[in-house]
Amino acid sequence: MIVCVTEKPSVARDIAAILQATVKRDGYYEGGGYCVTWTFGHLCTLKEPHDYSPLWKRWSLGSLPMLPPKFGIKLIADRSIEHQFQVIENLIKQADEVINCGDAGQEGELIQRWVMQKAGIKCPVKRLWISSLTDEAIREGFGHLETADKFDNLYYAGLSRAVGDWILGMNATRLFSLKYGQNSATGNRNVLSIGRVQTPTLALVVQRHKEITDFKPEDFWELKTTYRDTVFNATSGRFKSEEQAAGLLDAIRELPFTVTDVTEKKGREAPERLFDLTSLQVECNKRWGWSADESLKLIQSLYEKKVTTYPRVDTTYLSEDIYPKIPVILGQMTPYAALTAAVLSGGKIPKSKKVFDNAKVTDHHAIIPTGQSPAALVGNERQLYHLIALRFIAAFYPDCQFMTTTVTGRAGDCEFRTTGKVITSPGWRDVYKNQKQQADTDGDKGADSGDRILPPFTVGEQGPHTPALQKKTTQPPKPYTEGTLLRAMESAGKTVDDEALREAMKENGIGRPSTRAAIIETLFRRKYIERQRKNIIPTQAGIDLIDTINVEILKSAKLTGIWENKLRQIERGQYSPAEFIDELKEQIRTIVLSVLADNSNRRIDAGQNIGGPTADSAPAQSAAADKPARPKAKRQPPVKSLDQIVCPVCGKGHLLKGNTAYGCSEFRQGCTLRLSFDEFPADLTPAKLNTQLKKKFKGTVKQASTPTQTPS
Repeated sequence: MIVCVTEKPSVARDIAAILQATVKRDGYYEGGGYCVTWTFGHLCTLKEPHDYSPLWKRWSLGSLPMLPPKFGIKLIADRSIEHQFQVIENLIKQADEVINCGDAGQEGELIQRWVMQKAGIKCPVKRLWISSLTDEAIREGFGHLETADKFDNLYYAGLSRAVGDWILGMNATRLFSLKYGQNSATGNRNVLSIGRVQTPTLALVVQRHKEITDFKPEDFWELKTTYRDTVFNATSGRFKSEEQAAGLLDAIRELPFTVTDVTEKKGREAPERLFDLTSLQVECNKRWGWSADESLKLIQSLYEKKVTTYPRVDTTYLSEDIYPKIPVILGQMTPYAALTAAVLSGGKIPKSKKVFDNAKVTDHHAIIPTGQSPAALVGNERQLYHLIALRFIAAFYPDCQFMTTTVTGRAGDCEFRTTGKVITSPGWRDVYKNQKQQADTDGDKGADSGDRILPPFTVGEQGPHTPALQKKTTQPPKPYTEGTLLRAMESAGKTVDDEALREAMKENGIGRPSTRAAIIETLFRRKYIERQRKNIIPTQAGIDLIDTINVEILKSAKLTGIWENKLRQIERGQYSPAEFIDELKEQIRTIVLSVLADNSNRRIDAGQNIGGPTADSAPAQSAAADKPARPKAKRQPPVKSLDQIVCPVCGKGHLLKGNTAYGCSEFRQGCTLRLSFDEFPADLTPAKLNTQLKKKFKGTVKQASTPTQTPS
């Protein structure tokens, strides 16, 4: 008998159908010589301190650091988990061979290995490694099963990460809580949660907040002039003194403007890179304000519905073995036939190094459609799929070609310059033609962006001009949004716009793409950060915690990025897991001594009480555990018409349906609400529209008690 162990019941059902294991049993499927069972994600976890020593059950500075000579695992205390593990254990004992069908990534490898170790596995193990859950991909994967030892380094990296987080999290949390935690009303100290990734992430937010708070705005002046209805900017840059700028203005006011140079240069713009998880989360946050966690859940759902490939990836490239499959995938994307036709009918599909590069792909390639029909998708899932589909199609279109014109002129001793750009061949931008999404991507570039179409100029021509001064003020850095915070985590705090450089810095990013959303949610749950609309700001507790930590390695994104790099090296077999753990043990010893030497009486009021039910639990614990029970809200009657939905912008009118968008009945009174059909399809029922609006506007959408008027 061959036993297949998957990560969740839905995947087990898909695999069982392919293997003809159609008989449903308690906790598994059976048939065709196979038994297909499942975990529920993590069934096992690292042992807690008191499991190693009864002395470690009590929180005490004298017991630190806690460093078990050997780390062990245990079942998570849950009745359903214990039952399912018993099923898996019994099947493994009877198995001739086990196939690890867990999620094809570091965390998935760790989950399955722990379960098999706990079950005392003795038979041979093989590995199913697939990038999508389509029937074709599953069949192909079972036709090319790998030996389990091929993924040993992946497991060692996951194990090192888990043990490293235990060493730092358990010890540092107890250390700082006991040393600096404020006494609560019950007389216990508050817990100050410290984590290998969460604390440097919090430090990024606190640092940005302080940069904004400490920022002192300064006035400056820019000199511009208008010649032939075209605005030129002085090349001398900013003036800190109005008198100096005004003096130059007066000197050139009566002088003619002369064109001294006209330069035309051809340019090309390649299609945007395919999505990895982080870039997808960033884009969703920018466009629709979705949190990183919301985006992760949505793309995971698309993966499980077989319409997109494996999402927890950190590469924007495809492996070269995918290239022959591209025409098939494009051909199956029938809702986009009008766009794919240009690629499929143009002969051989280009094989760009910016898309296909084996050296840039490790476990999985970039997120792309599978070719399966997205017809069943609705709401945000459809939106997200559309975003991925367009990015994928555009990758095989030609570059956008444009002509850049730079015109230089002088008035007296003052030089001016302006730039304009004309697209000569749209190329991949044709994919986004008439799409609101592309406008969002490009952003509001403004009049000085260089994308204006200039009138023809001739070198030597001259004429009158109108110079003017513009007073401006320096602006502070912008607060982090979830999107920009994800980028900062990816690049260890460095602000990087260049895509190629950003790719190179991923090695030293903090956290993994699959865990960054959970880290941010943990900080919200610990009440170290909070949302202000789209912005993320630290709470006073978060600021106090970072100010109190005087050990740089605990809060440095750069240093944590170095740890992450070592974990990646372990995954590639280039670094010793034992050496990584030994380094962390030595670091925690140094940290304990440093903190104990602090004679200050600083106290921080944050977190839960020591000894609480989740004081020693994993960072990914349920948010519900930290929230008091709330009374149940009174059930609202179902929404059956648009006039039952109160405008989320003005709060006075109700929704109306136009030809291309939804609007507000108070538009004549100045309400600016406009919901394009691109984002909110015209065929949505009032109830579904109301649900989507609640998500977009974070619960500000109200339901009218009585209809006000019937929309025309």
